[in-house]
Amino acid sequence: MKLLFDENLSPKLPNRLSDLFPDSLHVRDVGMKATIDPVVWDYAKDNDLMIVSKDADMHDLSLVFGNPPKVIWLRLGNCSTLQVENLLCRELDAIKLFYKDRSLSLLALS
Repeated sequence: MKLLFDENLSPKLPNRLSDLFPDSLHVRDVGMKATIDPVVWDYAKDNDLMIVSKDADMHDLSLVFGNPPKVIWLRLGNCSTLQVENLLCRELDAIKLFYKDRSLSLLALS
């Protein structure tokens, strides 16, 4: 269960959450800083990654194209990296269920 953190999230998250989500990446880790969403989408799809984003555009892409990739849409507004980290830790069980269910494309967390 590997995550790809979108540009609008801290590049520190993959390291801070490595115990729960090993081998996760930030878009900067793969040279995609300021990359358009469809390119990020394709990268996640090709590399079996779930996208984590606060961006409504990723939400829209998941509704149009379905999965893969799956999208975890964070509905937190302006918040700290610690708040994002705590949310993902708190919702770990929901994320695991989402990952296993092939029919689901989008998980909204707040």
